[in-house]
Amino acid sequence: MHTASLHEKVILAGLLTSDTEQRLFAEDMHEMRLLATTAGASVAAEVIQKRDRPLASTFMGPGKLEEIKAMMEESGAKTLIIDASLSPGQMRNIEEIVEGKVIDRGQLILDIFARHARTNEARVQVELAQMRTLYPRLTHAWTHFSQQVGGIGTVGPGEKQLEVDRRLVQKKISDLEKRLEKIESDRRVQRKSRRDIYKAALVGYTNVGKSSLLNGLCRSNAVVEDKLFATLDTSTRRSFIPGIGPIVISDTVGFLRKLPHHLVASFRSTMSVASEASVLLVVMDASSEWTDEQYETVKTVLTMLGAEAIPRLLILNKADLVTDPFTRKRLTLAYPEALLVSAFSKEDLLQVKERIAGAVQTFDREKQMAEIIAGRTKRLTVDRDPPSA
Repeated sequence: MHTASLHEKVILAGLLTSDTEQRLFAEDMHEMRLLATTAGASVAAEVIQKRDRPLASTFMGPGKLEEIKAMMEESGAKTLIIDASLSPGQMRNIEEIVEGKVIDRGQLILDIFARHARTNEARVQVELAQMRTLYPRLTHAWTHFSQQVGGIGTVGPGEKQLEVDRRLVQKKISDLEKRLEKIESDRRVQRKSRRDIYKAALVGYTNVGKSSLLNGLCRSNAVVEDKLFATLDTSTRRSFIPGIGPIVISDTVGFLRKLPHHLVASFRSTMSVASEASVLLVVMDASSEWTDEQYETVKTVLTMLGAEAIPRLLILNKADLVTDPFTRKRLTLAYPEALLVSAFSKEDLLQVKERIAGAVQTFDREKQMAEIIAGRTKRLTVDRDPPSA
């Protein structure tokens, strides 16, 4: 499902409601422009409407949509991209007004995922997310269709086309989920083979330089592009940490604010590498004006993955792009425990490795202490229990 052909002209639109913080709204609109560009679109214009709350029928006001329709006709844009998760009914109503294609935030992200899916697992995950997106839209897609189908080779008489399609999509979802389970099972076997090797996972917002750090720490050649979601596949490489020995470091798919839940669910097997790590290398973009908000998103997603208790090492990457001394000072005050580094500096990478060694040693000590306490508790329980007659 590719929503935008190369350099397809689009209009971006967002709704600033009374309960939305202006700063977060600005970040979302900035991300939408980056997402549209990553999907191969050319943004002809951005439209913002202020309302207390969205309209149930058309999300944005009809007057504003008429204004957008005129802009689309004037600019030659055929597609309207709205920064929201739209219901099937809202999408249909908006399309009728603007007389063009309408895409919401989830569809745009899914389009990028489809373009960047390179491995079998990524392709299965994308297709599963597409099916989960399609399923609720079927109800509205077939509201005009009321005739019955039946006969040889079809389902029983009295069943509507909508029900046939919904059953086909449900079966496809079930088949894809089974394929993902098989892929995950194979991966668990692979992980058991390196059970005694320490594991670190690079996590963070999309496009913060995780792949560059992986390459620097492991002397590898993972794909590096200045785009959102440049890769969807987990890259795992070996590295050597002085004082610790060999370690495997995995790069994970980038996080994003307002990432639709069905996308998180579909990509859970890829993201699960984070919940199995000994230490998380949380990477942030030091040069971004939205570092704080992006870190909040990362913490939220880690909680969703059940990885909130895993030790973290904060890394403020792209320090070479931070030339303002006041910005550097603010970052060191806001994140005193973080390393301010550049993925292209050998000295900085050595610091990261030293900090990883410290985190692993702390992990080892806590693990040994937990085992000692568990052993003593077990012995005390055995000593207290009287022998059975």
